[in-house]
Amino acid sequence: MSYVLIWSDEFDKGHLDLNKWQIDVGGGGFGNNEAQYYTDRSINCRIENERLVIEAHKEDYENRHYTSAKITTYGKFSFKYGKLEVVAKLPHGKGTWPAVWLLPDSIKEGVKWPLCGEIDVVEHVGRGQDVMHFSLHTGAYNHNLNSQYTSVHKLNGVSEEFKKYTMIWEEDYIEFKVDDVTLCRFTKGEDGKDASEKGWPFNQPFFLIINLAMGGNWGGEIDDRILPQKLEIEYVRIFEKRE
Repeated sequence: MSYVLIWSDEFDKGHLDLNKWQIDVGGGGFGNNEAQYYTDRSINCRIENERLVIEAHKEDYENRHYTSAKITTYGKFSFKYGKLEVVAKLPHGKGTWPAVWLLPDSIKEGVKWPLCGEIDVVEHVGRGQDVMHFSLHTGAYNHNLNSQYTSVHKLNGVSEEFKKYTMIWEEDYIEFKVDDVTLCRFTKGEDGKDASEKGWPFNQPFFLIINLAMGGNWGGEIDDRILPQKLEIEYVRIFEKRE
């Protein structure tokens, strides 16, 4: 068995490759009462020194007081099972909420959250500096019920240096690593959990999302003094396991 690269972005073109990504634009809280408005402006989303930069600013824009950016591969690329690698340096400070995560194509086809499923590969809330959250949300197990699959780890230096975040996605488990060290694994039906689609909907194609949210139900109070803040990505690579 080996992993074969099937999709990647090294961010080396000098501009965001719109054949691979779409930029979401808008505000409204996204179900979490977030404070930012996502734009497609270069101040919020750009390629700089062969890195993706998503930058949050304190500014009045479209009836919001903060701006940032969100990009996704929806409609461009989705995958089921395999390995995802992201090398990232995270912002710091109260109110920042960067994430690299996945949602299924089915959410765009009428299957509502959380029944559709969600995979959180990188999640960091600035009021808890260096505390990383790795989570899965499903119809049976999600944060609304305070029952999601989740594992929390203190990792020093996530805002000072680039770290490699890896997800291994198999039919019956999803595993998370940082700098090639396994931190947690969630297994279908573990500890008597529901193994049906309601409890484990991770058998369908998902697309990738990268964003920097501000505030909201989880991000909390925003410290304006720390802005602007950047989420920087060196590369994204997706692999398929083959015989």
